[in-house]
Amino acid sequence: MQNNTFSTLFVGQNLIRLSAVDSTNNFLKEMVSKSEPLPEGTVIMADNQFAGRGQQENIWHATAGLNLTFSVFFKPVFLPINKQFMLNIAVSTGIRKALQQIVLQGIKVKWPNDIYFEDRKLGGILIENTLSGNCYKSSIVGIGINVNQEDFNPEQVKRATSLRKILQADVNLTELMGEICSSIEAEYLKLKSGNYNALLTEYLKGMYRFNEDAAYREAGIAFMGRIVDVTETGQLIIEAEGKNKSYNFKEIEFLNNTQ
Repeated sequence: MQNNTFSTLFVGQNLIRLSAVDSTNNFLKEMVSKSEPLPEGTVIMADNQFAGRGQQENIWHATAGLNLTFSVFFKPVFLPINKQFMLNIAVSTGIRKALQQIVLQGIKVKWPNDIYFEDRKLGGILIENTLSGNCYKSSIVGIGINVNQEDFNPEQVKRATSLRKILQADVNLTELMGEICSSIEAEYLKLKSGNYNALLTEYLKGMYRFNEDAAYREAGIAFMGRIVDVTETGQLIIEAEGKNKSYNFKEIEFLNNTQ
């Protein structure tokens, strides 16, 4: 089913809603692989995503009909490959700003790809890029937001929360989807204009634990540190004992207050 009700220039103008699918990212990848060109900003939304994936092949669990599970197709051919994390920054900042319209405080982006409310996970992002030589060809951005779900299996999703649990009220999924698409589009256009510094500044402003003393674990050893920066290439910079050290994905573990 297609629906062009979002007040956007291109994100969500081609909206395909499915009752059930294994993964919206997989469905969109199959569409991209077909010969017919796909409009940038195409969104695949599923009422039930029964095999959603997170970063590093983690499983994303969402109760059917209660949450937002969707994927967006982008063609960031303008973006240097070594700055591909900037797309993550633009998308996550867009999601944060949209959610802050209804949850005024506590929404943060946890490096590298999670959306948090205080110390609990509210959503996640999975970006899968396709390259052609040394150039970007396309990106598929998978997004999952816990919206109206109240019960979580602690063995499947630890420390999870939802907008329903935060607000103690149901949230209209279609309206929220429209706000998120509009907000992501605004940040994507900043990215397209090459305004990296402004995007990085905004990302750090809404970053989980930025400039706060907190516990981390590296190679099995716990330590206290403070996040001081994120690079355009996606490395996390943590200051500990007066020295800065950079970390790539999976090289550092956050030790949460709820553990």
